[in-house]
Amino acid sequence: MHKIAILLIGAAAIAAPAAQAQEATDTDSREFAVVGTVPALCSGGTLEGGGTFDFGVLVDTTTGLLRDDLSAPPQTMGGAFCSARSTITVEATAMEAQNFLATPPGGFSRSVDYLATASGWSPTDARFDTAAAANPNASQLRDSAFTGDISVVVSDLATTGGDTLRLVADTEYRGTVVVTLAAAD
Repeated sequence: MHKIAILLIGAAAIAAPAAQAQEATDTDSREFAVVGTVPALCSGGTLEGGGTFDFGVLVDTTTGLLRDDLSAPPQTMGGAFCSARSTITVEATAMEAQNFLATPPGGFSRSVDYLATASGWSPTDARFDTAAAANPNASQLRDSAFTGDISVVVSDLATTGGDTLRLVADTEYRGTVVVTLAAAD
């Protein structure tokens, strides 16, 4: 009886590795993670329209007053994008005489105010008025990633100090409009 028990234990010991060997297959797989990241990116795209709002002669040459028919074609930031929630901000400076730097004599001004507007990015246009003390609408939020064209327009030109003032002669009046796209927190 002991011999039978020893033989059974021995047979079981030999059969256990054989059973395990039978569970093994001729293939085996491992899973690998494929990972990466995309940072928040913003690009102003390609400038279409030359990058200059050229209003030509600013004054009516008969009266010396700022013309009321001034306009310039819009500028476009084509293919602008942000890969995340973002803000668009418009900042601008008044057009100022670049050579006549002194205080203008009575009845004259050396600068022209205007409204700069960027549209197409957010539900509400970003607007900056160079004559305003504050510009709460200059920055607008977009809640999601976006790509598209941004149209930038300069309008509503007005002589700084009032419409009865004339502009001093100067070969160059210059201001700037800056449109900034930035990923938002």
